[in-house]
Amino acid sequence: MFGIEVADIGSLSHWVLFGALFLTPFLQEDFGVILAASASLAGVAPTLFLAAAILTGLVASDAWKYWMGRLARRYEWAHKFAEKPGVSVAGDLIRKEFLQTMLTARFVPGTRIPTYIAAGFFKADYAKYILTLMFTASLYIFVVFTVFHTVGVVAGEEAVVWMPLVAVVLLVAYVLFRWINHKRKHEGVMTPLSKEFDHPIPDVGECVDEDESEHDAKEKLEA
Repeated sequence: MFGIEVADIGSLSHWVLFGALFLTPFLQEDFGVILAASASLAGVAPTLFLAAAILTGLVASDAWKYWMGRLARRYEWAHKFAEKPGVSVAGDLIRKEFLQTMLTARFVPGTRIPTYIAAGFFKADYAKYILTLMFTASLYIFVVFTVFHTVGVVAGEEAVVWMPLVAVVLLVAYVLFRWINHKRKHEGVMTPLSKEFDHPIPDVGECVDEDESEHDAKEKLEA
């Protein structure tokens, strides 16, 4: 009818699902992964298709945060992003243990934004940043999907209903716990590190001077 086949409708629904999973991490990354794992457990679409959709969304939703950190080095309007609690702590960790810090950020909700902004502000290599994002996101997806399918095998078809609910409840409980802890102790998102190790970051003028010094040094080396 109207030249549209059933297979076309099924293909369209898959691309709608892909788009939904791609966009969800821009709102909440963990919920997006839970949604993709739930769809995989329910057999809504092939697991690899769902994993690719959520992986693409995770990387895309985090790739731009690096540039907010880089912009904060030169522009006052963006500098406020680098002044958030935890960014200086994340910056110290990024410069000392890049991979370990990025792994921690991936698995600990609330630490990602400061870490990714810090990666840009403290000028981590962008290609390395993107490759690490892809690695940590893939690992996170693999872990969550594996847990869902393992529990599904043990618990049977009923897991399709209650497993996503349990995962969302645990996520909300964890975020609520961090929020209450933040309000009670007045610490930053990197708690408990922020209170003890957080420190002022360079202002815009100092950052520009540093960038210019590095540029001059490179020109001298090239000469």
